[in-house]
Amino acid sequence: MIKNFAKRKFVVTSFAFLIFFITLLFPNSDEHHIMQNTTYINGFTTPIYLINNEKYVSRTEVVTKNTEIISKIQELLSFLTIDSQNNIYLPNIFQPIIPKDTKILSLDIQDKILKINFSKEFLNVSPNLENQLIESLVYTFTDLEEIDGLLIFVESKLLEELPNSKKKLPPVLTREIGINTIYNIENIKNVQKTTTYYLAYENNITYYVPVTLLENNNKDKVEIVIERLKSNPHLQTNLMSYLNASTELNSYELLEEEIKLSFNDALYEGLKEEQMKEQVEYIITLSIKDTLNVKNVTLIS
Repeated sequence: MIKNFAKRKFVVTSFAFLIFFITLLFPNSDEHHIMQNTTYINGFTTPIYLINNEKYVSRTEVVTKNTEIISKIQELLSFLTIDSQNNIYLPNIFQPIIPKDTKILSLDIQDKILKINFSKEFLNVSPNLENQLIESLVYTFTDLEEIDGLLIFVESKLLEELPNSKKKLPPVLTREIGINTIYNIENIKNVQKTTTYYLAYENNITYYVPVTLLENNNKDKVEIVIERLKSNPHLQTNLMSYLNASTELNSYELLEEEIKLSFNDALYEGLKEEQMKEQVEYIITLSIKDTLNVKNVTLIS
């Protein structure tokens, strides 16, 4: 009997140790519950054009969680709208521009043209920012592969002019409208329009400021862009390009949707960091794409 009791005691003790050992290996139910409720959101960086502290429309990136095109557009519109829920994710050097309380009544895409129908609050834009509002919308959404142009409606009526200045707008808004435009025209002869992207650095954030220049110039557009990137920009002193002044464009080949640019050895001269080289390539690529409306840019040095 004593022997049987001892056996039972041994079994019970062994079972208790087993339970204790298992509890060491696995967290208790409360801890397990907490871990199950910890979520991680995978995002995608998406270009967006916001207003910087100097009121220039600037290209930066935000993290978006949507991949379906209409949902992504709705998310980007939230970033662009004043006092919306996504404003908290914007660096303080940028400002949204769509007037507060503006609602999106409908969205539609047909033949790569995005139709946005805003509520009447859209017309409350500040007089000194109405050009920037249109530029911000056009450049943000035409950066998406699915969109080539915009139709803007307010309360289902096509926006044909700016709310304050009454400046006429084309029915379909494309990048042909330009961005942060500078006019340097003396007559209507030999007018060239080019867009150049410059680097800006503020509060440890690097971003890009595109500048469209309308000028009387007999040179080729590609040559104009490269020359502008080698010289000082027309706007802020904190804009830069890192492109060496000795850089020369040897030749280029323009295909249907692609251009190949050949440079001399000075293209990367003086650029010690790989990041600087990438930024030089990026501003050339963005500038040529916008100016010539091509999809692919190849640099050869």
